[in-house]
Amino acid sequence: MHALEKILAAHAGREEVAAGEIVTAKVDLAEVNDLYLQVIKSFHEMGGRRVKDPAGAAFVLDHYAPAPTIQSAANQKAMREFVRAQGIEHLFDINAGVCHQVLPEAGLVWPGMILVATDSHTTTHGAFGALGTGVGATDLATILLTGELWFRVPEVIRITIDGRLPAGVMAKDVILYIIGQLKQDVAVYKAVEYAGSTVADLSVAGRMVLCNMAVEMGAKTSYIQPDEKALAYVRARTTREFIVPETDPGYRYSAEYHFDVAELVPQVAAPHSIDNVVPVTEVEGTAVDQVFIGTCTGGRLEDIEAAARILAGKRVNPRCRLVVTPASTEVLLAAERAGYLRALLAAGATFATPGCGPCLGAHAGILAPGEVCVSTSSRNFPGRMGSTEARIYSASPATAAAAALTGKLVDPRRYLDPKR
Repeated sequence: MHALEKILAAHAGREEVAAGEIVTAKVDLAEVNDLYLQVIKSFHEMGGRRVKDPAGAAFVLDHYAPAPTIQSAANQKAMREFVRAQGIEHLFDINAGVCHQVLPEAGLVWPGMILVATDSHTTTHGAFGALGTGVGATDLATILLTGELWFRVPEVIRITIDGRLPAGVMAKDVILYIIGQLKQDVAVYKAVEYAGSTVADLSVAGRMVLCNMAVEMGAKTSYIQPDEKALAYVRARTTREFIVPETDPGYRYSAEYHFDVAELVPQVAAPHSIDNVVPVTEVEGTAVDQVFIGTCTGGRLEDIEAAARILAGKRVNPRCRLVVTPASTEVLLAAERAGYLRALLAAGATFATPGCGPCLGAHAGILAPGEVCVSTSSRNFPGRMGSTEARIYSASPATAAAAALTGKLVDPRRYLDPKR
């Protein structure tokens, strides 16, 4: 069996499972974000009175942080009241950050677990050897009520990535290139496993980017076999005991792909599709109105560091706005200690509350008709960040910072100071 199949089997009380089977499995952590008040409504409509496992539930108020409308404020108020009434300890309020960042930081993610959330990018947690997947309100309410959910055991695709990344090329460039080659439907309701020397060399944050964007290929979940780097991150944040599952030798993947990224150049996903990927040199010179550095694919400490390396001691181009939204308060504080916060503020950046920010087009930097934005987020379809007439280029934090510096899309490698 694959490691993911072993996770499902263990949580379903089975000796083994196989791709295509439907199983009912225990869920270790169910997380609700502030877009989904319907979870609470569905819970009550199903006759729910008490959450089955309050310790296995978490609410994260990240998409509207802080609340920009009366309705979002009312939704958050209702969630806080539900959490208090149910004795749920894990409430991450508007000061915490993006769910996919704060849950691992809080020690709530570990190898071999099943994590289900009302967010498609829950695939992020495959970076820790967890089975993470997103569902809708009714399914999440079912977990709160019963502690379990049904799953179809997915086929597994293996993507092997080798080669030392060139300077100025980041994990975001790698995954954009892969999505551009394989397209958005290659892994529909399948799992994506990442392996290879490049993956081993990546930081935990970089691996989270790969796993996060597996869903942009249609994946139900993702997986990276935990190594000491990932295990050290987890063990530093939790005393929980866990067993690290491993894929059996000879396991047959439904498909295998190999990429050598030793000569990869910075990539961008051009409007209006995340698989419309080209080298940045093909769109160089495109004028940019706003740059957004943040989200669950571009708001971690190394992302803010990459921006600071390019912008420290310089100024954001006067025709361009730069919005920076750290993925969590922990990241924000680390950026302040390292001097990145001061450097970017001095360069002309606007910092927003840790959270999703303008990624979902609700607040904190939405786009006007006709504007062009370079964003580190994972999606660039029309209307994603505001007007349907705006254009979004998805890129790495380094490429985004270079765009903020020059007011246009450029190759970031020429603006990196090797001494920094």
